[in-house]
Amino acid sequence: MREETLKVYDALIAANPNFERKGKTMPYTSANGYMFSQVNKAGELGIRLSKADTEEFDAKYGAEPFLSYGSKMREYVLIPKELLADKETLEYFLQKGYEHVMSLPPK
Repeated sequence: MREETLKVYDALIAANPNFERKGKTMPYTSANGYMFSQVNKAGELGIRLSKADTEEFDAKYGAEPFLSYGSKMREYVLIPKELLADKETLEYFLQKGYEHVMSLPPK
C-alpha cells in the first residue's frame, strides 16, 4: 500500500513545478514555511486544505481526519484509497493545498 501511494505521490509532485518532495522516511511537500501534504507511515496521503476546500472535499468524498505519528493533523483531509487512481482530482486538491499555505503569513 505505501509503495503504491508513494508512486502516485511522486508523480503528482513531478507534474507541478511548484512542488518539491521533501523528507526521506516521511515524504511531504511544503511552501511558505508550511507543510501542505504528507504520506504517513501507514501509506496514507493527507492534504492540508482551507476551510472552504475542506467543505468541497467533504461534500464529494467525505473528509476523514488524517493522522500522522498518532496525532490528528489540523486542516488535513485523508485521501480515500479509491481517489489515488484519480490523478486529475488529486492534482486539483494538491494545488488547492499549495494555494492555501501560500495565502497564510510566511513562517
